Amino acid sequence: MSRILNLAHLSDLHPSIARPHYHRAELRAGILHVGVGNFHRAHQAVYLDDLFNAGKDLDWALVGAGIRAGDRAMRQALEPQDWLTTVVELEPGANHARVTGAMVDFVPIGEDGRAIVQALNDPALRIVSLTITEGGYCIDPGTGAFNPEHPDIVHDAAHLQTPRSVFGVILAALKRRRDEGLAPFTIMSCDNIPHNGRVAREAVAGLADLIDPSLAAYVREQVAFPNSMVDRITPATTDRERAALAERFGVQDNWPVFCEPFRQWVIEDHFPSGRPALEEVGVTFTPHVAAFELMKLRILNGGHAAIAYPAGLLGIHFVHEAMEDPLVRGFLDKLEMEEIIPCVPPVPGVDLQDYYRLIARRFSNPDVGDTIPRLAQDGSNRQPKFILPSTRDRLKVGGDVTGLALVSALWCRYCAGLDDQGQPFSLDDPNASRLQPAALAARDDAPAFLNLRDIFGDVSESPVFRSRFAAALSGLWREGTRATLQRYLSGLV
Repeated sequence: MSRILNLAHLSDLHPSIARPHYHRAELRAGILHVGVGNFHRAHQAVYLDDLFNAGKDLDWALVGAGIRAGDRAMRQALEPQDWLTTVVELEPGANHARVTGAMVDFVPIGEDGRAIVQALNDPALRIVSLTITEGGYCIDPGTGAFNPEHPDIVHDAAHLQTPRSVFGVILAALKRRRDEGLAPFTIMSCDNIPHNGRVAREAVAGLADLIDPSLAAYVREQVAFPNSMVDRITPATTDRERAALAERFGVQDNWPVFCEPFRQWVIEDHFPSGRPALEEVGVTFTPHVAAFELMKLRILNGGHAAIAYPAGLLGIHFVHEAMEDPLVRGFLDKLEMEEIIPCVPPVPGVDLQDYYRLIARRFSNPDVGDTIPRLAQDGSNRQPKFILPSTRDRLKVGGDVTGLALVSALWCRYCAGLDDQGQPFSLDDPNASRLQPAALAARDDAPAFLNLRDIFGDVSESPVFRSRFAAALSGLWREGTRATLQRYLSGLV
């Protein structure tokens, strides 16, 4: 018989399920986290749970927050289980479950962010952490710069008292703390964006520039935005995972998290108002975050993008199945070794080829059940961050971009919304309404897709890239994905 997850039933869970060793009543909130999704609960919340289990820093518990409809659904799922989460680590052939209790509250979600602003007036909250996805930072994907014309930013600049964006909420709370003489909190981005702390700072300060130059100066001079690199493959939760948890472990959790065993967190140690001692539970604090970050974004996230679109076009659903396909795996290996890794700068203490081999093993884990549709979503935000920077760097030094251009052509072909069997599928991208027509037009006129300058930026101006892209796209439409990958592996494209 399965047990409903909550504090009252913790002692009734099967002995194999790890649970908090600390008393929840002893925890005090120190971090407000915006964007309580699967990744956050498999990553930051697990590290904090480890720290609390060691009896340390109990004044750094989490308060959840959010302003989207998805945040409301998460709050509704977690509230009846006292904010507890079951995390299942998917070691092949030996899955392990634990219940984490690092979250102690979740700010009620209204039509705007006023409740979060009010919560952040508590001086005990010294860090605001973020997992709001790559597309949540109001930046121009073509330039990487803050976009002051984003509709939510335009609204918040005129109505900061009722903010719609995360950055409007943060700025309103910082302004209130400044005006009341309270120390500012630190903003810690945990999203997969190059220099994520700097990007977050420019979003908050960029909004302030539209309102009050003195407030913008305060943000840039007095508020800390440490950079970080985060890593753990964490698939979406479906009824399949809920059923598996109940069957294997006897737990009824409204929104459990299933994830790979591996996790990594590298952070710049810049926390003027204090921080938990996360180095004691495996977090790396270093001034060299940028090197780790670039390595991960190019090799891991770029690798995900490389396999997502050929696998999607071939009708492959799971990531580990894509890694079992000789052509998809061969494409990834060749691309990484010949074009991506050579333009990744050295990382202290890391052999990049060994790092890639670790990544390939992680992608191949059959128990994770990560899906190709998850990797393929939001390409208009992910391509400019994970693929095109490598392309740009290769072009600058006159390097070959055959494989990288093929990745972009595969994405274009995928954006047409038809797989190689002619079966339609839904394009999960905020820009789908303009991507799909451009992709279809590119079948006969490749520049129709490359002219999306907000995505491709100056890469689209390179004659070498345009030629490679056009040739790859023509082959994909004419011969199909398998034949095109085979030609690439044979050195014929």
